[in-house]
Amino acid sequence: MKALNIIAAYKPAVIYGGPTMSVAMLCEELNRAGLHTEVFTTTANGVEELPVSINKPVNVDGVTVTYFKRITKDHTHFSPALLKALWKRAKEFDVIHIHAWWNLVSVLSCAIALAKGVPVILSPRGTLSNYSFANNNTGKKRIIHALLGKKLLAKCHIHVTAARESVSILDVVKPLNITTIPNFVKLPTANVERPAVADGPIKLLFFSRIEEKKGLDILLQALNTVTIPFHVTIAGDGDITYINKLKASVTDPAITAKITWAGFYNDDKFILLSQHDLLVLPSHDENFGNVVIESLSVGTPVLISYNVGLANYVKDHNLGWICDTDAASVSDAINNMTDYNTKITEIQKKAPGIIRADFSGSRLQQQYINFYKDILAHERL
Repeated sequence: MKALNIIAAYKPAVIYGGPTMSVAMLCEELNRAGLHTEVFTTTANGVEELPVSINKPVNVDGVTVTYFKRITKDHTHFSPALLKALWKRAKEFDVIHIHAWWNLVSVLSCAIALAKGVPVILSPRGTLSNYSFANNNTGKKRIIHALLGKKLLAKCHIHVTAARESVSILDVVKPLNITTIPNFVKLPTANVERPAVADGPIKLLFFSRIEEKKGLDILLQALNTVTIPFHVTIAGDGDITYINKLKASVTDPAITAKITWAGFYNDDKFILLSQHDLLVLPSHDENFGNVVIESLSVGTPVLISYNVGLANYVKDHNLGWICDTDAASVSDAINNMTDYNTKITEIQKKAPGIIRADFSGSRLQQQYINFYKDILAHERL
C-alpha cells in the first residue's frame, strides 16, 4: 500500500505547533511499520520560508518528503508546483491523506485527488470545528464552503483524533464516514526523573502556542482569585502584539512577579514539564491537545477545559481535572489543589505507563494501517 500525506507545513516548521509534528510522527510510524508513506508540503515557515531543497524528494527522518515553493506568504499557502506534481502523480497512491482545511493546499489537493479517482482521507485537525468556522475570515470560509468545500468534504473519509471533534464536523458536513484514532505523540526516550517534592508555591505551567483559542487570557484572569501560593510559567510563542496585550492585562504587580514568560521550548520540554505540579490548558477549542499527553508522560497532572479533545480521556483515566472556559472555574480548581495531594501522587506514578501504552507503539500503528485498509475496502464496494 502507498499513501501520500499532504500538509501545508511540515517539519522543521515547528512554528505551527502540534499538528505539524503530529503529522510527521504519523508518517514516520507508518513507514516504520512497512507502509510506504510520502509527503507533499510547502516551504511555509510562518512569514519566512524553510531553507530546504524544493521540487525534489528528500529524506526527513526516514520519510520521503517533497517541499514545494508557495507563492503566498499567508495561511493560504498557495503552491502551483505542489498541485501540478499531485496532478501528475496522484494515481501512484492508494490513498491520499490531507491534513487541515481552509488553505489552498488542502482544498485544491482534495479536488485533484477526487478528480483522479483516488480515495481521500481528511484529518481536519480542528479546522472544521464550530469555533474555527466562526473565527478568522469567516466570510471567506463560508463562501469557499458553499461553492466548493461542502461538495468535496461529502466525498471524503474523515479522520479525527478525539470523538468530540466529530460532533462539530457533523454540524458542518456529512462525510462518507468518520473514524477516531488518536495522534502519535513524541514521548521522552527515557524516564524523566521528577524533582523531589519541596515545600513552596504550587508550580503551574501553560505550555502551548500563544493564541486566542488557547485560553491563556482565562488563566491570567483566574490568577486574581487564586488564594494559595503559586508561580506560573508560560512557555510558548505567538504574535508579539497579542502577547504584549496579555502581559498588559495583568495589572497587579504582586501577580506579575509570580509569572515567568519563558518563551519557546522544544527538545528540553519534557524536563520543563516534569518540573511543574500542574499543566493548565483552558482552551476554547482543541481537537486533541498533544501537550496534555506530553505532560502526563512525565507524570505531571493536567487541568484542561471541556473543549479540549482529550477531556474525556483525562476524566475516564482520572489523570487530572476538567474546568469550564471561565476564570472562576479555573481558579476554583487551582485553589483546591492542596486537597488533592494523594491524587497528584497517584497520577505521577501511573500516568507515564498509561500514556506509553495508548499513544505510541505497534498497537497504534496497526490502528492506522487497518483504517487505510478499511478505506480501500469501502471504495471497492
